[in-house]
Amino acid sequence: MLSSPIKLSDGDKLETLQRLDQFRPWRSLDEKRYCLVCGKIITGRQIQVAGGTRGNGPLRLSCPTERCHSIPMDWVLPTDEILENMALKVDEDRRAYLIPK
Repeated sequence: MLSSPIKLSDGDKLETLQRLDQFRPWRSLDEKRYCLVCGKIITGRQIQVAGGTRGNGPLRLSCPTERCHSIPMDWVLPTDEILENMALKVDEDRRAYLIPK
């Protein structure tokens, strides 16, 4: 993200998520999304908001994960299938780390 995240009240942040995420509705800041770019589960509270009148133009949403530049279209609802796939990947990573080559 080019500009620093701005601080918003919970109500303002929820309203901003609802307005700027045209792909999925937000009912709460505690709702979770799965980031297809970095593979992390993120919540509305963690999503970063930048820009605005004192920033660099319009408000933008971005993933809170360091070096991840995903935007709302990259965030999906964490379905059972996605959570299962995440667990399988963690198991694979763990096995690859533990098995000497």
